[in-house]
Amino acid sequence: MAFVHSITRAYELRGMDPASALQTARIAPHDVADPQARVTAAQFEALNAHAMQELDDEALGWFTRRLPWGSHGMLCRASITAPNLGVAIKRWCRHHRLLTDDIGLALRVEGGQASVTITEHRDLGEFREFCLVSCLRFLHGYACWAIDSRIPLKGAQFPFAPPPHASAYPLMFTGALQFGARAASYTFDEQYLGLPLQRDERALRSMLQRALPLTVRQYRRDRLLGQRVRELLHAHLGSAHTAEALAALLHLSIRTLHRQLHEEGLSLQALKDEVRQTQAMDELRRSQRPIKQVALAVGFRSEKSFTRAFRDWTGTTPGAFRHGK
Repeated sequence: MAFVHSITRAYELRGMDPASALQTARIAPHDVADPQARVTAAQFEALNAHAMQELDDEALGWFTRRLPWGSHGMLCRASITAPNLGVAIKRWCRHHRLLTDDIGLALRVEGGQASVTITEHRDLGEFREFCLVSCLRFLHGYACWAIDSRIPLKGAQFPFAPPPHASAYPLMFTGALQFGARAASYTFDEQYLGLPLQRDERALRSMLQRALPLTVRQYRRDRLLGQRVRELLHAHLGSAHTAEALAALLHLSIRTLHRQLHEEGLSLQALKDEVRQTQAMDELRRSQRPIKQVALAVGFRSEKSFTRAFRDWTGTTPGAFRHGK
């Protein structure tokens, strides 16, 4: 509700009434003053959309000058023709300076990690938290959409103390959270920067008609090869567990499959073991199927080989694991 309160403050500072926006989002006015109250993602999307248009300010009062309706669409269009995500993010950061001097965004790459950092050039006052969180989420949501891939964050940092609603932050930012940092930023695997953009102008026009869900909800799909292999193994563990079968499903040669996994620091055998272990543990927890059936279900030919592998993974036998020993 703290972010809802920030939006109503923007209305107050403009001498405008937020009642229509709150009504559109089905948020009771008396709840805005309750710091323990919560809103759904759908309510927050509706409130943002209404307020941005009614105030004609996509920054919702954060900056010394308004960001008229369509400003973030301009950033998207400036980036959509980039050859890969790294270039797209650099364009976004560069063009953001045309919108406001109050903050600056920058992309840095070091030690296999990429980071997007916000530099504050003036005191953002009571809008500081909402501004920094939103600007990071705007770019992250667009980046995920542009490459059609979830970009899991390794961490996110914020230059203020943990707010009373800090429990909401893991819903917005995956990975390790740090408060009291020098600047607002997030980090992710550098390999995502090399992924090509999957969208065109037509897709962009469609997305901009309802872009806010990208900033509120986490993107789900991950296009890195390791994650795609995990997904295929989960879906076809019994029938697609060989390199030949997986390469065919991915439209790759076997050699390319192994090479690209190696470039991501992974091996096919390690991924198979990871998926088998996860599925085996789930089966043992949730069902009473005989151990032999569990072994067959996760791709082992015999109970003996399954038990040996399970002991290597967990240090215990499947039976002892099932009974919590």
